[in-house]
Amino acid sequence: METRSIRIFDTTLRDGEQTPGGCLDAGEKLEIAMGLAKLKVDIIEAGFPISSPGDFAAVSDIAAKVRGPVICGLARASHKDIDAAAQSLKKAERARIHTFLATSDIHLEYKLKMTRAQVLDTAEEAVRYARKFVEDVEFSAEDASRSDWDYLCQVFTRAIAAGATTINIPDTVGYTTPAEFGALIKYIREHVANIEQAFISVHCHNDLGLAVANSLSAIQNGATQIECTVNGLGERAGNAAMEELIMALHTRPDYYKAVTNIDTTQIYRTSRLVSVLTGINVQPNKAVVGDNAFAHESGIHQHGMLNNPLTYEIMRPETIGLSCNSLVLGKLSGRHAFEERLKSLGYELDGEKLAELFIKFKELADRKKVVFDRDIEALMSEKMMDRPEWYRLVSYNVSSGNQMVSSATVKVETDNGVVEETGSGDGPVDAAFKAIEKVLGFELCLKDFQIRAVTAGEDALGEATIWLEQDGRLFTGRGLSTDVIEASVKAYISAVNKLLAACGRPAGEQEAGGNP
Repeated sequence: METRSIRIFDTTLRDGEQTPGGCLDAGEKLEIAMGLAKLKVDIIEAGFPISSPGDFAAVSDIAAKVRGPVICGLARASHKDIDAAAQSLKKAERARIHTFLATSDIHLEYKLKMTRAQVLDTAEEAVRYARKFVEDVEFSAEDASRSDWDYLCQVFTRAIAAGATTINIPDTVGYTTPAEFGALIKYIREHVANIEQAFISVHCHNDLGLAVANSLSAIQNGATQIECTVNGLGERAGNAAMEELIMALHTRPDYYKAVTNIDTTQIYRTSRLVSVLTGINVQPNKAVVGDNAFAHESGIHQHGMLNNPLTYEIMRPETIGLSCNSLVLGKLSGRHAFEERLKSLGYELDGEKLAELFIKFKELADRKKVVFDRDIEALMSEKMMDRPEWYRLVSYNVSSGNQMVSSATVKVETDNGVVEETGSGDGPVDAAFKAIEKVLGFELCLKDFQIRAVTAGEDALGEATIWLEQDGRLFTGRGLSTDVIEASVKAYISAVNKLLAACGRPAGEQEAGGNP
């Protein structure tokens, strides 16, 4: 069996963003799309243009600025959706419209209220209409894994005849098993007469924890494109995790006889970027990119590793871009050493951006004995999240104890001057947040708050993440500091600035006591 090339279709920015609690603005989506281009994914599904003006703008921006991968927009099987997708993709170097329609009887009866014959006609018409705008059209049969196999083959035959260049077989609700799904892919290959005219794609959800296994089974049975997300993000239990699929193929070429175009050394950094910008942390025991993926605590394991890493490691950390040299710099390190370390971690910055980051590094080095790679990556990620700042933290002071009401005084700079307010609350962080609300002049709904250490040690850099809700929308903020209260205050103000940027109204235009 000869080695086949598998195309990687990344849907982190579309399906991945539907993760509960996940929210990205247009700038963050562009940042992730740039990272995916460096990773060398083949197709980026940038969003669902008809769903909102923000999504349309984000897809348009990515189409105009990201080069390399095909840029794809999702559309239901309707002219209005397809028109929006086509419009948003006008500036793409290579564009794809991805249209979809459900094919399972349960969806036809209870969701679409359509007959099988109507779905056949609608799918064909949607593909034919999309081909008027682009040459690359993908058709997905939603809930394919619970559809009648012969009917599914009829739908795909009509879609390909109408001009679909890729047909996608989703396991929309994560229902199938590897053996079943592999058999389905094989059946479609053998019963769709014009199947050689299209790529065969799969899109597996992880409700039973089988998304990666089902995708790999599909590859063994002839699939040539895999749809996945970074860190396995997505609705409910998520999608097939890109990093796991890629490294399965990379580690076992003898078994799968399949390769991708992915630059594996970009995997870890892309995972970290997506985690930071979405505010969704990667679980420590996550395969490939989790903190424990290359950790060995057992004495027997450690002994074997010292003699030969192959005793317990089937992958090398360097393969995914994770450096083994974690202790790097201190406060006496110069700019040249810092720049070289950044390059070794895969980051290239121009003079002005490098100078700004070096100042932050020096500030951190003054507060820590040593600076680790993870600290530098955290600083870099914070830099990537830079947005217009209507509010800027100047200073804060807290008074707290287990037998007193906590109070905090926060001084914040705005374009109209410096404002200082005091608040009280249940602990120093809550008190600081209350003080910030007084500065703002309006209340906000705090949906979630998380804090964790970036590295180990008593002087570890703390990373705080805040989720604020306003008018049904979530806004994520992030702050870094060796002081966890400062990190929390920075994260809160960061989320406020993102909220104001989304509203298009700077701080000076807010009405005291009113909504932004």
